[in-house]
Amino acid sequence: MATQFALGIDIGGSGIKGALVDLEAGDFATERMRIDTPQDSTPANVAAVVGEIVTNFADQLGDGPIGLTIPAIVQHGVTLSAANIHPSWVNCPAEKIFEDALGRDVVLVNDADAAGVAEVQFGAAKGNPGLVIMTTLGTGIGSAIIHRGALVPNSELGHLEIDGYDAEKRAAASVRTREGLSWEDYIPRLQRYYETVEFLFSPDLMVVGGGVSKKADKFLPQLKLRTPIVPAVLQNRAGIIGAACLAVEKVAQN
Repeated sequence: MATQFALGIDIGGSGIKGALVDLEAGDFATERMRIDTPQDSTPANVAAVVGEIVTNFADQLGDGPIGLTIPAIVQHGVTLSAANIHPSWVNCPAEKIFEDALGRDVVLVNDADAAGVAEVQFGAAKGNPGLVIMTTLGTGIGSAIIHRGALVPNSELGHLEIDGYDAEKRAAASVRTREGLSWEDYIPRLQRYYETVEFLFSPDLMVVGGGVSKKADKFLPQLKLRTPIVPAVLQNRAGIIGAACLAVEKVAQN
């Protein structure tokens, strides 16, 4: 790999986290830095915080690449949606805003896509030569589709309509908490969701991320699927590592 180090920054609804990533080891090369997401999380305000994180790592990063994740659909650098961030991100030329604020090139990607790339490169799906689908169970359901190592971006499989419902409104981890569902009551919802994803895509492996994946033993063994389904292993490091991977990949293509 031509570039060993890159900076990954994960923009979330409550915090913005960054770390220098060692792309050979597939792990952080520095301690993670975290700053609260501004309450008024407009593009300009978030870009200012991202600038603080870039400045913190500037000496170690040099002119190395920067990858950013965001909870939004990202097409050609434009954010087309906004989950848990200010609505002004919708149809926003976000990548250019970050580049103008930082004075350097960046790569901006959907947060679940970045996590999926990290799990394929270094995590639960490492070495899988086929079709991998990662889902993140959290406030909603994020997803990433990676085929033979190549990302198919912005899949948004949390918004599949299943039995007349937007899937994440029935099966997201936040729904289990909000409705006070026992695992016994929650598992059939996950079964219905994952059997639908399996039927539509016939993946070789499914990976489940999000905070609830730490309790994977409570639900994954109960799911009846043809496809192997395993918990993510990189946890909250995945977005930062995946963003760094995609930033290096873009540099290599240019």
